[in-house]
This record gives sequence, structure tokens and C-alpha cells, in this order.
Amino acid sequence: MSSLQDQGGRTLTPEVRRIGPKVIIGTGVGNTLEWFDWGIYATFATYISVQFFDSKNPTSALLATLAVFGAGFLARPAGGWLFGWLADRVGRKLVMTLVVASSAAGSLLIGLTPNFETIGVWASVILLFARILQGLAHGGELPTAQAYISEMAPNDHRGLWSSLIYISGTIGTLLGVLCGVILTTTLSADAMADYGWRIPFILGGVLGLYALVLRRQMTESVAFEKADAQDEPKPRVLQEIVRHRKQAAQVVGLTAGITVFSYAWAVSIPAYAISTLGVAPTPALIANLAAGSIFIALLPLWGKISDRIGRKPVLLIGVVGAVVLLFPMDALLNSSALNLFVAMTVLYVFMSASSSILPAVYSELFPTRVRAVGIAIPYSIAVALFGGTAPFLQTWMGEQFGRPAFISYLIALLVISGIVITSLPETKGQELR
Repeated sequence: MSSLQDQGGRTLTPEVRRIGPKVIIGTGVGNTLEWFDWGIYATFATYISVQFFDSKNPTSALLATLAVFGAGFLARPAGGWLFGWLADRVGRKLVMTLVVASSAAGSLLIGLTPNFETIGVWASVILLFARILQGLAHGGELPTAQAYISEMAPNDHRGLWSSLIYISGTIGTLLGVLCGVILTTTLSADAMADYGWRIPFILGGVLGLYALVLRRQMTESVAFEKADAQDEPKPRVLQEIVRHRKQAAQVVGLTAGITVFSYAWAVSIPAYAISTLGVAPTPALIANLAAGSIFIALLPLWGKISDRIGRKPVLLIGVVGAVVLLFPMDALLNSSALNLFVAMTVLYVFMSASSSILPAVYSELFPTRVRAVGIAIPYSIAVALFGGTAPFLQTWMGEQFGRPAFISYLIALLVISGIVITSLPETKGQELR
């Protein structure tokens, strides 16, 4: 394999170009924006429903809002295909800049669009367009960021550094929750319904512009530059996905259970606690903030442990622990914010184990030349099929069969993920291909 050299004649390797502040902040802020966008949509869904759809039937409007949430997920595979293909051809940095700009534009559209009462069905159409735009961007954001941070990290610390993806993502979710706490405690119900719900989306747009500036200052990953320097034909997407079909199937199976677990207990649980269990909004959001802070602290610990004992043991601890404790923790939930905090914290111990190292695990399955698209397409399909439908299924199954039905569905997906984990090769410390 040919190598690249800098102006001083040094060979560029991941060890020479170490992860610095620009890499950490640029990657982290962009990923924070993605999770912030998706989190605030779920948190403020009840306000969005009556603003962008006919408020005469609140239940129908809420279901339509959740369906649009799912439509954004359905756009992810197309975004993963497009931006993953670009990332493997023109570089990680350019794609990470493009996707954060698109995501910011979608957030601003939602925050500034007039409501249904003012412009009629066009409000619904613009909301759908904005969510699809964000879905396309997010389909490329997470896989490209996962590949980038894994390629920049030293081999023996890749698990630790990969936890940055979910640290920044959780910060984004918690920022959305914090917005909810501040707005619901400082604004009246009428003010919230009128303009308060728009504030987080406008903030998301501003955050996106800041991330855009940061990412323009980042360096390209050495792994990509070394692969790009070789005079080899550019691989074709379909051929490479077929060639790496086993790895692609492993990404889908691994993602299915973990992503639904994440959205059920990290994104939609505050809204469920408030609307169904009768937990007061402010204590529920505070409980979520406190549990989420613990989750953030656990992520790098599990990443570091995986660099010592291996990826598979840590993944299995996360999945098996969740399967065993989901029903007991769900039974603990009632109108108490304290019980909500305890249940979330216990499950976050195991969610953090599986989530922290996923970027490293995905990246170690594919060679550099097809890493971004190899992760992006199966990951986006899995997130669209399972994560995108989770809020809708949670609501519908709860109304039709009771909440235990959705918990059983989640456990079944986690069991599938556990079976896939046993089929994975152990990849800790390996040199990326």
C-alpha cells in the first residue's frame, strides 16, 4: 500500500495525525445537531401536530405527525446511499459539511413555516419536505461520522474514541429536553402553542451553521487519503454491498434491536411519561436530563473496556442486560418522576454498553474504500424500518394491545441483535483495512 507524506516528509498514519480539538468538536457538534433535531421533534410532537395539521381531530393530527417522523427515517437509506457513495469517493470531510448544512436548513424550515390555519395543507407539505431533507442528511451524517472518527483513532483506543458519537448524540437529545424544561417553565401554555415550540428548531438551524464552519476546518482522515492515493478503480456500490453482504446483514441485525431500544427509552420516554403516566412535565424532563447525564458518563467507560476485553463481550452485556430488565423497569414506571429516573438509569447502564462501541464495530467490518457506504446503506435501512416506525408502533400497539406488547416486540428485536453479535468476528485493536 502506498503512503502519503506531509510537507515535512513524515509518513501520514492515524498515529501521526491524532484526534485533536477540531476533529472532536467538528464531529461532535454535527452529530449533536442530528440527535437534537430528532429529539425535539419527538418532544414537541403534540405542538407540531396542531400547527401543521388540522387541529379539529387531535388524535389524527398526532398520528400524522408521527407518520411524518417515520417518513424522515424512510429517507435515510437514500441519503445513506448518496452521501455514503460520495464519502467513499470525494472524502469524509466534504460529505460531513454537506449533510450538516442540509440538516440545518430542514430545522429552520420547520421553525419558520406558517401553521395550518394560515397556509392550509401547504404547512403539512413543507413539514414533510423538511423532514425528508433532514432524513437524507442524517442518512449520511451518522455513518460518515462513524467512519471518520474510527479512521482517525489509534487502533488500541478506537472503542474509546468511537463513544464520542453517542456522547455527542446524547448531548443533542438532552439539549432538546433542556429546551423543553426551560420553555415549559418560563412560557405559558398559550405562548408555547403559539411560538414557544418553534424556538428549538430555530436554535437547531443556528447550531447547524456553527457546525458548518467547524467542519470546513477539519482535516481529511488519513485512511481515506491513503486509499484515495492508490490508482485503483473506484468500486461500484451495488457490487461492494453484494460482496460484503454478510457484513451488511450483520449491521442490519445489530442495529434493529439497539436502535428501537434507544428511541423507546432515550427519545420518546419523556413524552410517554407525561402524556400516559401522568408525570408532571418539568419533573419528567428533569429526570430525563439526570439519567441522560449518567448515560454520557458511562459511554467512554464502556468504550475503554471494549479496548481491553473485546467488542463482543461488551455488546452482549448490553443486549442481555436489557432483555432481562426491560419488563421489570417498565413495571416500575408510574406517575413518579423518581421512578422514571431509576428505570431509565438502570437501562442506560446496558444501553451505553452496546451504543458506545457501535461506530468502531461497524467500521471494523468494512475496508476503507467502501466503509462509509458499507455502513450507511444497511444502517439506514435498519434505522428506517425499525427506528422510524418505533414511535408509531409504540403508540398504536399501546392503544390496541397494551404497552407489554411493544416491550415484547423490543425484546424480540434485541434477541435478534444478540444472535448477530455471536456471529461477529472479534475486531478490537485491529488495523483498519
